[in-house]
Amino acid sequence: MMAANCSLKVNQDLLDPEFESYRLSLDPIATYNVELDAAVEEVKLKDAQYTLAHMRAFGMYNYLHLDPWYEDSVLFVDSKGRVLSLTVTLDTALGKPREVYRVTADPSRCEDRLCASLSLTSATWAALSDGSGQLYLLRTGRRGDSSHMKWEPLFSEDLGNPFIIVHSVSHVQGGFHNMEVLLLRVQKDEQETKGSGYSVSLEWITVASTAGHGQEKKYEVKKRRVLRGKSVPHYAAVEPKGKGLMVASEKPFVFTHVDGRPVELPEPEPMEVEKTDPIYFWQQTGEDVTVCVRMPEGVTKEGVQFRLKADNISIGVQGFPPLLKGQLFASVDPEGSTWIIKNDKSLEVTLQKRDEGPMWSELVMGDRRGEFVMSDEQAAVIHERLTHLTAEDLNANPDRDEPPCNSQELEDCDRFPEDSFSLTHFDEQSLQPTQVVNLGSHQYLFTVDVDPSEMPCLCLRHDVDALVWQPRPDQHGNMWEHIATFNALGYVQASKRDKKFATCAPDFSYASLCECLRRTFIYRQPSPVETVLFNRRQGRQVGRVAKQQVASLDSDKPILGFRATNERLYILTSTNVFVLKVNNN
Repeated sequence: MMAANCSLKVNQDLLDPEFESYRLSLDPIATYNVELDAAVEEVKLKDAQYTLAHMRAFGMYNYLHLDPWYEDSVLFVDSKGRVLSLTVTLDTALGKPREVYRVTADPSRCEDRLCASLSLTSATWAALSDGSGQLYLLRTGRRGDSSHMKWEPLFSEDLGNPFIIVHSVSHVQGGFHNMEVLLLRVQKDEQETKGSGYSVSLEWITVASTAGHGQEKKYEVKKRRVLRGKSVPHYAAVEPKGKGLMVASEKPFVFTHVDGRPVELPEPEPMEVEKTDPIYFWQQTGEDVTVCVRMPEGVTKEGVQFRLKADNISIGVQGFPPLLKGQLFASVDPEGSTWIIKNDKSLEVTLQKRDEGPMWSELVMGDRRGEFVMSDEQAAVIHERLTHLTAEDLNANPDRDEPPCNSQELEDCDRFPEDSFSLTHFDEQSLQPTQVVNLGSHQYLFTVDVDPSEMPCLCLRHDVDALVWQPRPDQHGNMWEHIATFNALGYVQASKRDKKFATCAPDFSYASLCECLRRTFIYRQPSPVETVLFNRRQGRQVGRVAKQQVASLDSDKPILGFRATNERLYILTSTNVFVLKVNNN
């Protein structure tokens, strides 16, 4: 099965081209505090866990877990091994977190122990890891403020090396209860001779009930699948029915093992491709892109149909389908771009890059009908860089004063970033990618659970905005749907150098960022104003204003967890849970 190269389809109705900026609001945010009787179990990285992958996976772990089935209920694990639940109904009368389960394992039994991790699988089930390689599947019953029952473990097994739980789902297949759990590990890899010497693995485990109707419930591992990659995924989630997997990562992942056996991938069959002349040629510099499109001879400017937006282009002739149409590899400045007709048979387009410097690997995402033409200057630069590989002398340029560099000593964060960031859908049966989206120009911002019956949403930067995408695995023609926009948030968050976590309310009424210490920033959607305001530059009345608020915690402890509901923000430190009343719904 050949993976289809896809692009994300932006809903233009959800964009606001007239958005100006956020206005700082001095309205106070009510903040409430719950003091913990035991510290949160924060696991510090050891000297051996020095890589960028360890830091992203475990050093930036969000210790606070939001229950998407029960609003304003959060959970975390403390240093005593207790899973604690805090449900807020009245902000002025906050109770103490309630213990729902306790891990009895000895934390000292594992030398490379990680932080405990929790995933709420369904309204009545949860998956828990103690950080030392033990997986627990717990029947929670109906959670929430009115429920005081303790969680019951129905499955517990040592799965080897320590891991954290990334995602889990619960479903019924063939009359039997199944749970899909996704685990993340960073392991020493002897085959990884370059870079850090570590590799990242995702293990997808299916645990199924083996008891028939009326018998005592018993669960066992039904299937184990392992994917390997070279970067920690920004996003990884299993489909609700366990039929597929989605991964967003800077480096590609591939299935390597199923139930301990290596995956044998079929050799691709050679294809005879008919040689066709390219319909366009393109060149680029660090500042702009030049495209030459073949047109019918004698075409006039009145017959040219040309549409250009920041991320999309369409070129054609009136009365015919577009010759070139699709999403550009990166954003351009439409106002600084031009086109002219040359020799009555070609259209030359000059696109001004919005971000100067990075080179494009393709013009239009997924379009292979053009040909890239390298300029003489670019060819000369490449020739000079490769001279030492073809010269007879060992050092063709002994006067070069650059010190030698050992690439094996480089870390991932030391390398020049490659434009290989992609979002991939894998099929559970074939273990092959079915659809791939190149996200090279779209920075990952955060993941949020909007609807517990659906896969988690992911938020990506598009130009200056932040767009929320809902995976729709059943819609093969539009597998990722644009459902919300936070205006200019992509630009705003880039200025927050100390940013640690980001999230948004499930109803998209606001987005929020927090720093490592104290400060939290809240960005609200535009809302009507009570007074009359005018834009002096444009001479028009402003009817809606987007507000920004800043809250500072009364704590000098690092922020370990950060979650948002429609009404409240929850912030976890090692000794306190802070509740910020953001909306009065």
